[in-house]
Amino acid sequence: MVAEKEGSCPPKDRPPQFQEPLRQEKRSRKQVSDGFTIKAMMKNTVVKGPPAAGAFKERPTKPTAFRKFYERGDFPIALEHDSRGNKIAWKVEIEKLDYHHYLPLFFDGLCEMQFPYEFFARQGIHDMLEHGGNKILPVIPQLIIPIKNALNLRNRQVICITLKVLQHLVVSADMVGEALVPYYRQILPILNIFKNMNVNSGDGIDYSQQKRENIGDLIQETLEAFERYGGEDAYINIKYMVPTYQSCLLN
Repeated sequence: MVAEKEGSCPPKDRPPQFQEPLRQEKRSRKQVSDGFTIKAMMKNTVVKGPPAAGAFKERPTKPTAFRKFYERGDFPIALEHDSRGNKIAWKVEIEKLDYHHYLPLFFDGLCEMQFPYEFFARQGIHDMLEHGGNKILPVIPQLIIPIKNALNLRNRQVICITLKVLQHLVVSADMVGEALVPYYRQILPILNIFKNMNVNSGDGIDYSQQKRENIGDLIQETLEAFERYGGEDAYINIKYMVPTYQSCLLN
């Protein structure tokens, strides 16, 4: 037999202090667990952070009643082209329209983001608010749900359009601003979320300000319009829903 070299011995016969340590890869793996559970208190456990709240996440749109009525041909409107672009050609005088029927439907179209539905809905609202006069105030309660639905989409473009509509609505007729005060709880929560979303372009040119598409600025303008035309109870109700708002009249 060939003599074994000195200092060498089979792996099985090696002393315990020279044996290779057992691999504990499986044991050392850390498991992920939710917080406030029994697993979270165990060793080698990593606690997951809370999920994103999704406050700024856009919501999916749903079919609107405005689109249904438009495709059915129930609106007395048509598309007219001129040198300035597209506009609505009304087949009847706007002052003779049934505002209780048509104005909530047009406000329902604020959720639309496809042409021509979004164009007809938004332009139709501004036309009706401009010529509505005393017919607007009695319809205010019917407009709250469409306004709330449009804001709850959390779509930046839809929010900007809705804010401009709200600013026009407040000044469209007497007492409209005061009539909106009881509905601040439905309208203002979304404005409180997006209030500080301002575009900081540094030394660059912020074209969104020229186009009035900066959400933070539009929200500030809308809240100030609510306070100016909402009467003496407007500020305290705005402050309750938007705590960071500062009065434009008291200061």
